[in-house]
Amino acid sequence: MRIVLQRVKQASVKVNQQVVGQIGQGFLLLVGFGTSDGQKQIDYLVHKISHVRVFADKSGKLNLDIHQVGGEILSISQFTLYAALRKGNRPGFSLAQDPVVAQKNYQLFNQALRAEKLKVAEGIFGADMQVELINDGPVTLIYDTDNLV
Repeated sequence: MRIVLQRVKQASVKVNQQVVGQIGQGFLLLVGFGTSDGQKQIDYLVHKISHVRVFADKSGKLNLDIHQVGGEILSISQFTLYAALRKGNRPGFSLAQDPVVAQKNYQLFNQALRAEKLKVAEGIFGADMQVELINDGPVTLIYDTDNLV
């Protein structure tokens, strides 16, 4: 499982010119699933994301998590995080999870974030989406569970 987390002041996603998800301060997550990802990877990353301290406290130190600032999450499915680019100029996606399984895991991931008492907005799985954001910092983290035992 791979996630690109961007701390944002606000973010939104449109499908067919219609806003389908939007948030204020919080995280924009680009979420991709590899062929062997499942509940173990979901649980691990939900815990990491809901507890990562990347918001400034009163002294300006990155010491607060998303709960402490009342932040929100915009979760966007992103199978291209598993693009293979070693050969040629066209990416291959054989490392990405089957779309039927990935869609189920994407929903489980978002439900697990909500179970952590987080407000989660979503894009539409498999849709052509336009994502807008105001990056905050910028603060960007990359999570990769490919080597998680």
